[in-house]
Amino acid sequence: MSIPKTMRALILSGQGFGDLEIKEIPVPKPGPKQLLARVDAAGICTSLVKLIEQGPKHSYLYGWNTKKYPIILGDEGSITLVEVGSELEDKYKPGERFCIQPSVDIAPINHRERYQNVDLIEKVAVSYSLPGHLAEYILVTEETIQADCLLPIYDKSIPYAHAANAEPISCCVSGQDHHLHLSQSKPTSKRQVSKGLKKDGFTVIVGAGAMGRMHIDIAMSYLPRAILVVDFISDRLERSQKLFANKAKKLGISLVLINPKEQDLIKTILKLNKNQLADDVIVAVGLAKAVESAQHYVARQGVLNLFGGLKKGEDSVALDASIIHYKEINITGSSGGSPWDLAKTLELMSEQKIEAGKHISRIGDLDHAIDFIKMVKNKELDGKAMIYPHRSTNEILSVDGWSAKDEQRYLTNG
Repeated sequence: MSIPKTMRALILSGQGFGDLEIKEIPVPKPGPKQLLARVDAAGICTSLVKLIEQGPKHSYLYGWNTKKYPIILGDEGSITLVEVGSELEDKYKPGERFCIQPSVDIAPINHRERYQNVDLIEKVAVSYSLPGHLAEYILVTEETIQADCLLPIYDKSIPYAHAANAEPISCCVSGQDHHLHLSQSKPTSKRQVSKGLKKDGFTVIVGAGAMGRMHIDIAMSYLPRAILVVDFISDRLERSQKLFANKAKKLGISLVLINPKEQDLIKTILKLNKNQLADDVIVAVGLAKAVESAQHYVARQGVLNLFGGLKKGEDSVALDASIIHYKEINITGSSGGSPWDLAKTLELMSEQKIEAGKHISRIGDLDHAIDFIKMVKNKELDGKAMIYPHRSTNEILSVDGWSAKDEQRYLTNG
């Protein structure tokens, strides 16, 4: 593969959208322990809005001066190696495909002089002080490799866009893997622990936005008896019905979607679940009221997952200690995924147990990246926006899902 001398990239050179632009910059040259990869596809993450608005004040930048040392954004993507550092040639080969876990649990190795209190830093991140995916090429540095955050895509049939969507989906995989259920075959038996949603159980997912729909998709891989999806926005419920009704039917899962404005939620759960509350409840929205309500949906020895992050200043919630105590409820939460979660997501894609393309709603190229991020900021985007950095087009596509054939046609006609 011929590597050009320059590339386009989305650069933040300060703080705020006024310091955000697509620029032509040199293609980086990998060092002996580094890799250069072509970015095949990149996703737009909500976290980009916070990063852009806070600039060097963001906690993951640790004082890195983005005006003096501009950064390349983009924490979601799929890549193909094009150049391998001299000390890594026995381990990596050009043409191999990977995804990167952007949360890199390791101290900085490169540019240590750019960080404040560098000796106290134990974690860095792609799209922050490490180069991001919203570019034609990405430099994969020592930090990512040493922290085992470079995950191979073994199944070459996984489309670029689906692989790029693996990182946000892996956050939901992590969330559901945090569910722990205790069981005893008889009162005198030792308690056994099972991870994940209860098989043949009753699951409630509060919120049918982009992340809530990912939770629906992953939840089906655990084969619960029923999944009840709750949202005040009817369009989201209709979209979820359209995307997942057939899959649920094939798996023998009862998929029920309700607007709590129209039905009493607890009465509905009891009616659908033989007068029992839910075994697993996932709150996929960042609202304190949703958390406070959801605790009342959980059955004895069930699990309540506080997945949706709450804003600072609005993150104190009222929990009924009697419910937790007497019903022996487990409360869990998760923030992001790990390399294992990303690898597991790719495995689920390969086994066709989740359908990554159903979560994609916009397609464009690098020139549309800023528009997409602004759409996310203004809550105008319901679903994932996907970018193909090496394709140039004048239009943004609005889609109801994105398949391997869609991607092939799109790239062939580019």
